[in-house]
Amino acid sequence: MSILNVALGARSYSIHIAPGLLDHPEPILSCLRLKKVAVVTNDVVGPLYLERLCAGLRGAGVEVASVILPDGEAHKDWPTLNLIFDMLLREHCERATTLIALGGGVVGDMAGFAAACYQRGMPFIQVPTTLLAQVDSSVGGKTAINHPLGKNMIGAFHQPRLVLADTATLATLPTRELSAGLAEIIKYGLIRDAGFFAWLEQHIDALRALEPEALAWAIERSCRNKAEVVAADETEQGVRALLNLGHTFGHAIEAGLGYGQWLHGEAVAAGTMMAVELSRRLGWLGDAELARIEALFLAAGLPVFGPPLGADVYLALMAHDKKVEGGKLRLVLLRALGQAVVASEIDRADIAAAIGARCR
Repeated sequence: MSILNVALGARSYSIHIAPGLLDHPEPILSCLRLKKVAVVTNDVVGPLYLERLCAGLRGAGVEVASVILPDGEAHKDWPTLNLIFDMLLREHCERATTLIALGGGVVGDMAGFAAACYQRGMPFIQVPTTLLAQVDSSVGGKTAINHPLGKNMIGAFHQPRLVLADTATLATLPTRELSAGLAEIIKYGLIRDAGFFAWLEQHIDALRALEPEALAWAIERSCRNKAEVVAADETEQGVRALLNLGHTFGHAIEAGLGYGQWLHGEAVAAGTMMAVELSRRLGWLGDAELARIEALFLAAGLPVFGPPLGADVYLALMAHDKKVEGGKLRLVLLRALGQAVVASEIDRADIAAAIGARCR
């Protein structure tokens, strides 16, 4: 088992990465203030793993309540969030009750936001079951729901007490969801870890085949990168913004098509290629670097072109991005492989041209 630390002073927590962790609740038990938990999952993950998790907790004398949400990005909204609050109130959960998120990024974001709000803040634990959640969304305390005009626009920073990543759960992950998680893994190589990017080029087939050694290494290295960035900039005042490479374009794809039509990782991959194209047009990347990045995304089973929504639609949706500051759109671009920057003085025509070149 790998154990990493997210260094946030009094709010520091550990990330446990290993197969079979669902059957070993000891790390969870060590975090509980009360012997009562409330588990949030969805109707895809729940039938697979809810009872396993609950059985181990009940066996240790913990009272367990749970709620099963509808699956999918389309349900990352207020009405579905209220299902969590309904359960917490119905089960007489207290501020010291621990909320456990069992599922992918949508479940983790919604459960975390509910935990941030309920009685003005309750502890929560992330038990991510998708590759994307294990390498990205479960770490760092970003919690949110969507709005029709923008993704993750309503939320809070609320750090978990523990992240428990059982890599065995990836065996039941659909191929498309696995590829979506690879998009976030590739991101770390692009923004700050060129050596990891080169390793991914050599091992992408092994990752898609779920080879345990390669998978464990990729998850650990991704989490280590994320933990270092979060420790340096918890609330995204500086370097943490670099983790959003491709996300401003990608969120526009998700909102423009309707949430759930494309998976988040798919939108991020296409959005990253738009950012890469813009970086090339600015003279920061060459054709060879663009070709390498495109080839890796394709090898991961991901799209490298966005849907043809029209540049004006993209730009209108991107205007709602969280990185807009003083009315200016701030984009994460690449100065080189492994070196990301935030740029805010990019000409609108250049952005539109990059979008147009990467839509089909």
